[in-house]
Order: sequence, then C-alpha cells, then structure tokens
Amino acid sequence: MEKSNVALTSLVKTSGCAAKLGPGLLHGILEKLPKFEDPNLLVGFDTSDDACVYKINDSTVAIQTVDFFPPMVDDPFTFGQIAAANALSDVYAMGGNPATAMNLICFPSCLDIEILQQILEGGYSKVKEAGAIIAGGHTISDPTPKYGLCVTGFAHPDDILTNCNAKPGDVIVLTKPIGLGIMNTASKAEMITDAQLKHITNIMTTLNKYGKEALKGLTVHSLTDVTGFSLTGHCYEMAEGSKTSIELYTSQIPIINEALEFASMGIIPEGMYNNLDYLQDKFICKNDLSQNMKDLMLDPQTSGGLLISLPEKDAKEFLKRMETFSPWSRIIGQVMDKKEAPILFY
Repeated sequence: MEKSNVALTSLVKTSGCAAKLGPGLLHGILEKLPKFEDPNLLVGFDTSDDACVYKINDSTVAIQTVDFFPPMVDDPFTFGQIAAANALSDVYAMGGNPATAMNLICFPSCLDIEILQQILEGGYSKVKEAGAIIAGGHTISDPTPKYGLCVTGFAHPDDILTNCNAKPGDVIVLTKPIGLGIMNTASKAEMITDAQLKHITNIMTTLNKYGKEALKGLTVHSLTDVTGFSLTGHCYEMAEGSKTSIELYTSQIPIINEALEFASMGIIPEGMYNNLDYLQDKFICKNDLSQNMKDLMLDPQTSGGLLISLPEKDAKEFLKRMETFSPWSRIIGQVMDKKEAPILFY
C-alpha cells in the first residue's frame, strides 16, 4: 500500500489537551449527574482529581484513569509517546504506579495503516518505560485521529495523594514549563523551528514517573498534574479543594520563552478562551501582569508537569533530586490561608 503524505495535525481542529471540553461546561454537566455511593470509592470526581481510587483491601487500592486526544505533532511515533505519557501521568499524580493499560484509537480510513502501527509503537515505548503493560484496547474508524490509554495502577492506601490537601505554609512546585498549548498551536501553523519542536517534544514525552519517584520519603500534602485546564485551573482546583488560597510568583514560573512571542501574535489555542471563561473570577493579579503572561497562565498544557504542595525543606530536597530528569522544576508559589481569591498572581 502506498503511504499517505497527509500530516496528522492537518486532520484536526484542536490538538492535544486543548481539545478538551471547557471546564465550565464540563462541571455544569457533572453537577447534574446522580452521585454513586460506595464506601470503597476513596476518590471520585467530586474534587476534580486526576483519577478514581477504589479500595480493594486494606493494603491495596486501584487507581483508574482514561485520557485520549487528537495529535499535536505530525510524527505518528511521537504522537503515540505523548498521548501515552499524558495518560500515565494521572496515576503518578495520585501517588500510584501504572500496571496495565488499554489502547483507545480513532483512526481515519484516508491514512496508511502503517501510521496506526507507528502510533501504537510510540505508546508501547512509554508504557514499557513506565514498567506497565498494554493488554488490549478498542479501535473505531473516525475522520479525526485520536489516541490514548485507559490505565490502571495500584498503591497502598496510605500512599494516595490528592489535589485537595494543600496546607498553609506549603510551597508550590511545578516540574515542567508552561506554554505547550501555544507552542503546539504555532507548530500546527508551521511557525516553529525544528529545534523548538524538538524542545517541546522532549518536555511532553518526559514521564512524570521520575517526579513521583523523587518524592519518595518526603512529606507531600497535595499532588496533581497540569494539563488542559491550565496552570491556573489546576491551582484553583487545589486551592478550592483544600479551602486555601495559592499565591503564584510569575517571575519564578518556568515558561517556554517562544510561547510569549507567539501569544503576542495571537497564536492562542481555543482551550485558553474556555479556561478564561471559567476562571476569570477565580484569580486576581496583584501586579501588572502582561496580557501575554496571562495567556500563558491559562494555556492548556499537554502532558504537563506535576504540581506539588509540600513543606519548603522537602521542596528543596526534591528539586535537587530532579536536576537530572526535569531541569525545569521550580518553586513557583506558596499556600496561604483563604484570601480574597483562590489564586493570586504576584
């Protein structure tokens, strides 16, 4: 069969986690659904956490998550890697270890089947790196390619970390730079260089496994990852769930510098506007924050970093451990008693 020359990103309107439904719309739907009651369901969707946690026995809980999206890069193998890393991240963000995964694939008939093979091989490579296995999946024919995983992980009940237990006095650590949504939008428009594409691909394919492992033995109060709802959105979920406020120091937040330039040109993913609609009354800028930087604070991330609330001494030790795996890691703020808004930018 002759190979297709169709670029994957030419088949999609939005890419990566920017394709998610807006948080306002999603929360409005979920609030109207009946709530399931089960004493073994330790974490559900009430706190907008990363995965559900179900108690199997006194020493084991199952962590389950699902995540898939359209491509943000044209290379099929790399797309598979990014999608798998993004799905696996939710288990790490709950303090667990992935064990099994199932493929979710939507694939257009206009593409060579070899492209599907390469997507799956990319996903397999990251699942293997995670120490998990792929044990099946489901495929459908669809004009828009999409790929992701259903992932099951396990942990001891005492090791589970949630996004709603941040303590006043904690500092906030972020392990990857923001700006990925803007950069992916610019990439789709063929506006970035090969070096810039390589840089953002390296960020998105880096497993959060290494961040989770570097937390071993440290006091960690709250943990989540930064994906489609933006840094602001995931900080808001942490602050609101913990009944605290979070101060973020914009000069300390790791960013992809080129993303600021593209934002000034209006290269903004649709997901940023969805995030703004939902979050505009949930943060206050205490300094003169540029519009470009505001855009980055609301930019939907794909396979973004871990967002961690922990005591400062543990944060400093964590950053030392992360120098090899994620040199982007920074202390970006602190947790405070509840103030006039959940998120305050300084």
